[in-house]
Amino acid sequence: MGIITLFLLCSFVVGTAQRKVTLDPDQPYLRKQVSHGAELKCCYTTGEKPLRVTWVKQSTNKTMRTVHLSERVKEGVTPSSNKSCGTLTLDHLRLSDYGLYHCKLRGNNVDVLSHGTYLQIYKPMEKSINLSESTKNKILTAEGVLLLLCVLLSSISLLSKSKRLNELEKNKITKEEENIYQGLNLDECWSTYDQIERPQTHGQYQDVGNLKGEEEEIQLEKP
Repeated sequence: MGIITLFLLCSFVVGTAQRKVTLDPDQPYLRKQVSHGAELKCCYTTGEKPLRVTWVKQSTNKTMRTVHLSERVKEGVTPSSNKSCGTLTLDHLRLSDYGLYHCKLRGNNVDVLSHGTYLQIYKPMEKSINLSESTKNKILTAEGVLLLLCVLLSSISLLSKSKRLNELEKNKITKEEENIYQGLNLDECWSTYDQIERPQTHGQYQDVGNLKGEEEEIQLEKP
């Protein structure tokens, strides 16, 4: 019975505290460059006296630890007529400053933790070689000239190769023609042709003469 009563009492106190304090939505995400500065805010409205604001950081294993203040890390409060804002200022950010930051509000019957802001620290890429604009333009021009030379050389190489192939083809055709007529003597060809033609002609005339002689002999033999 006593445990139930204590639980109900705690619930009543927490509910009363939440009704007394109204938290503004936190900035969920903030990204900053290393060595720069960052400011986190936690604004709230309350009808009570000003609350004490402390900042806690949630680590990767979900444990909370109070932010250690120094010349580089400072807390502050900016009160106004309607609301108050607790601030956490970090100068010269380091890579180890990343994490989820909450503000904790404490007062009479008040103990509230904000939703928090995740702070990401990034390191920009460093240039390995610092080149001026004129040097970059010269490099681009040289690349363009080299590309043009490569195209011209390849074109000339192709043209010379095609020319060589054409010459080889012509030489091959010439050699084939020479092989066809190799061993043939034109004078002998003409003499052989004359020998073939002459007996045929002479034979024709000789036959006609023989026929005439035979006819005469036949006529002479008749009484």
